[in-house]
Amino acid sequence: MLAVTRKNEIKEIVLEKKSVTVTELSKQFSVTEETIRRDLKALEDEGFLLRTYGGAFIQDGVQNEVEMTIRETAYVESKKIIARKCLELVHNGDSIFLDSSTTAMFVCNQIKDMRLTVLTNSLKITNLLSDCANINLITIGGIFTPQYMAFLGKSTLQAMGGFFVDKAFLSCRSLSMEHGITDSNEQIAELRQKVLERANQTFLIADYSKFNKTSFIKICDFDEIQCIITDKKQKQEWHEFLDSKSVRLYECE
Repeated sequence: MLAVTRKNEIKEIVLEKKSVTVTELSKQFSVTEETIRRDLKALEDEGFLLRTYGGAFIQDGVQNEVEMTIRETAYVESKKIIARKCLELVHNGDSIFLDSSTTAMFVCNQIKDMRLTVLTNSLKITNLLSDCANINLITIGGIFTPQYMAFLGKSTLQAMGGFFVDKAFLSCRSLSMEHGITDSNEQIAELRQKVLERANQTFLIADYSKFNKTSFIKICDFDEIQCIITDKKQKQEWHEFLDSKSVRLYECE
């Protein structure tokens, strides 16, 4: 197969699946992983996709569910910056909710030495905190979803309905002034909606790449959250918009 033909087929795969791994493409096209990395680098140079360690993804489309292995290695520095700011906003004795987002995993690493009650539906966060004697850890069960390494579904929503927290740290897939805060997965959006009802204060943790985009299903409007924590400065129009909604914006750049 000619390189140009292979790259065009890779484009079609990425457009459909939104994310790919080097390993799966190597097997599919029967070429070396190094060859696939060169193809992905060329497609990134064209502005078609974004590469991460082990794969690549695009952010186009309202139904954009990127594989967790890809999300974990995307915008790592941005997530670290956001997580460090979250640490400043958590105090010993707080009860907090961390969702199953990869950004929340970085927050988890920052707060694991504090004396807290942590509520989560994430298996990864559960595993990270399971040996922390200082953490009162509560895992919200339900149907385990390997794609997100999290518990989701009706039973998860019902279990969440029995708890209240001081602070919730929630992510999203996209946010826009016109359409609000949105996500790609209905079950994840439903859980985040439930958490909003049970938290005294909600922090939206969203890196710069999520602004001015819209995804498949709405989580909430801006007047349902109190703060947004992001890694880069936003345009003045965002400041004015969020001021009008009484939402505090933390820019950590």
